Amino acid sequence: MADCRLRAGTDLFAHRWDPVLLAALRPAPLRRVDLRGYVGGISDKALTESLRRLLDRGLVERHRHAEAPPRVTYRLSALGVTLVDGPLRALGDWVLEHGDALLG
Repeated sequence: MADCRLRAGTDLFAHRWDPVLLAALRPAPLRRVDLRGYVGGISDKALTESLRRLLDRGLVERHRHAEAPPRVTYRLSALGVTLVDGPLRALGDWVLEHGDALLG
């Protein structure tokens, strides 16, 4: 069971900031500094680790712009869009409906 698809899917939500970063990237690509400011409360180390995980899993893409000074943006991959628009959106809807009970 350690290598099953269900575990791979649930691992996507095991890290605190990964779903938050995915949701933050849904509207448009963002530079790292803008992403950190948009999310708020995330340390530079946690942002780096989350972006690496999401890049390694193919959920986020890194785009280096050919300009001076250099600029890098992050955006959802096609796979990332399916995650955000599917299960993550469903989870968000559920939390809006039942969030008070979770905090209560």
